[in-house]
Amino acid sequence: MKSRFDYRQTVALQPSWQTRALNALLRLTMRRRIRSDSDVLALRQSYEQIDARYFRVAADVTRTLVDCGGVPAEWIAVPESREGRVILYLHGGSFAFRFPNAHAALAARLCRRLGARALIPDYRLAPEHPFPAAPDDCHRAYRGLLAQGVAPGSLVLVGDSAGGNLALVTIQRVQAAGEPLPGCAVLLSPALDCTMTSPSMADYDGRDPMLQLSTLLVLRRCYVASPHQYTDPEVSPLFADFRGFPPLLLQAGSSEMLRDEAIRAANRAQDADVDVELELWPDMPHGFQIAEFLPEAAAAIDHIARFVRVRTGWEDAPGG
Repeated sequence: MKSRFDYRQTVALQPSWQTRALNALLRLTMRRRIRSDSDVLALRQSYEQIDARYFRVAADVTRTLVDCGGVPAEWIAVPESREGRVILYLHGGSFAFRFPNAHAALAARLCRRLGARALIPDYRLAPEHPFPAAPDDCHRAYRGLLAQGVAPGSLVLVGDSAGGNLALVTIQRVQAAGEPLPGCAVLLSPALDCTMTSPSMADYDGRDPMLQLSTLLVLRRCYVASPHQYTDPEVSPLFADFRGFPPLLLQAGSSEMLRDEAIRAANRAQDADVDVELELWPDMPHGFQIAEFLPEAAAAIDHIARFVRVRTGWEDAPGG
């Protein structure tokens, strides 16, 4: 077994003034309490209006709506994109929300750095479509890419928050079906444990600038009806058997509520002899990579590009 000290690092930096300002703003604007009687569909519409108003996608990004394996999806391409290099980007949003511009912009930045194109499945959302609708759609989209001739070694799974959950569940399903695994996977502040028992859940509740435990509990009920399912590896992939998984990179903020889920998953991957790297970023908020104006977000994408280039052989990627 490899040494635990080989794979886990806390990134050595002090939070920038931009990050400190963003954390203050998020505490004022984003920690909206969702109650059991909240209208999740109305809230989704509100979030999508915010996304449309405040997030912009670069003018040279091509966005193409497609059907992939029976799942509506969007191709993201930039001038640097190469046909054979594909990112399957599974978006976050607590399984209930979507942020089309924010996630397209992040996917485009990854494509630019890696000379790739990205597919973002518009998987079905809770509460209208609870588990297993979302993982069903993600697996179908993965199969659709393989059916189009995408080489699995040149296919990279990326997921943020709930999308990190779906990325690991997709890997489980692909492995169980005997299908070829992707070249690697990148998990950004992944939500991997539906039991919500990690110490950081309690330690940072009230201190995390974006997330609240009470809100997460409500959204959990939207996605999974029965507590008996919380430890199902397809609901909580932290409890999966990681043996045989492709290389994994996990990034999380050092003081976000989901921090320990990333740590515990990396530990399980290490114990299963998976090629894994874990990065903890000091005082960074949940999903900070989306905030393009943060210098730490640019640095995190540099780290992602390095990891992916080594595991896929895309060594001649732009900026490589």
